Amino acid sequence: MDRKLGSDSESGKSNGRAAPRGFSKLSPAKLSRVYDTYWKFAVERQRIFFARASGESFQTSDPILAKHKFTNAYRASDRVSQYLIRQVLYQGEQSAHEIFFRTLLFKFFNRIETWEMLVRKFGMPVCDEFDPRKYGRVLESAMERGEPVYSAAYIMPSGGKASEYGRKHEMHLGLLARMVKEEAAKRLQDCARMQDAFDLLRSYPTIGDFLAYQFVTDLNYSSVWNYSEMEFVVPGPGALDGIQKCFHDRGGLTEADLIRVVADRQEREFERLGLTFQDLWGRPLQLIDCQNLFCEISKYARIAHPEVAGTTNRTRIKQLYSPNPAPIALWYPPKWGLNDRIPSSPVAHSPARLGRLTLLPDGET
Repeated sequence: MDRKLGSDSESGKSNGRAAPRGFSKLSPAKLSRVYDTYWKFAVERQRIFFARASGESFQTSDPILAKHKFTNAYRASDRVSQYLIRQVLYQGEQSAHEIFFRTLLFKFFNRIETWEMLVRKFGMPVCDEFDPRKYGRVLESAMERGEPVYSAAYIMPSGGKASEYGRKHEMHLGLLARMVKEEAAKRLQDCARMQDAFDLLRSYPTIGDFLAYQFVTDLNYSSVWNYSEMEFVVPGPGALDGIQKCFHDRGGLTEADLIRVVADRQEREFERLGLTFQDLWGRPLQLIDCQNLFCEISKYARIAHPEVAGTTNRTRIKQLYSPNPAPIALWYPPKWGLNDRIPSSPVAHSPARLGRLTLLPDGET
């Protein structure tokens, strides 16, 4: 039977513990069994992260997590985000102009190997020296050798038949050149709210809701932009599917509202279920993390709860877990105040300039 969350007057017992009180705007929302699995998944995924980060020989007892590939509970802990923070955002000139250019150049392809290939050819990319035709030829040569230039994490739009460019990579390089010419970085600095920055990025062709939210989140890791990650959220397609699986009835709230409610309730939900969640050195799950967790539970539930329908008909998890031998020296945006809290690794130390704890292979992209 589905559990209901209604007004603050709700009471009752669940597994010997008080049922959650709240979701005051839900009247009532109907929760499926996947909702509790959402929290259990977050705990176990974070436990795996910390075990691997500390160099422990660790095997999860969860067969789904052991076999299949999932992102971390915290978006900034994933391999590509860590690389972006360390090697793209905080390397090179720290002006808004250059940080914007490097970030978008990296994120349009979202692939570490592509970035490193461009750096080998051109050195650290510099906005004023950017020639989209030269960059395009390097990427074209790589594709002719059979090398992918885009990440498989999500599909980047090509612009379709309306595009003036013959190839997708040419379109993205041309779009970046246009954004630089139109001083998008300066205009973003004038945005007082994260949503305003999102709207500006969203106004460019081929950048939809999902990409605009991802891009503004990445830019916000830098020293230039400083929005709270708790002020704005946009659920992506995977998160929408995960929310549908967790909530049979949203009780009048939007999906974005539900992400906010879940983020606000995290401590109470862990306590209700008797779970111990190890947060990120004092940093609780942010809206972007809860959004991502809904995306991951969408995949996880295909196997754990195949009877619960979402917004898609997907029944398999395509990507299998495969250890990545390259270590990660964990290092977060300095403004978060986390780096001094990260203990030294007993296995391998990161460069003194960047970080303190080396994350052992976990296969994340």
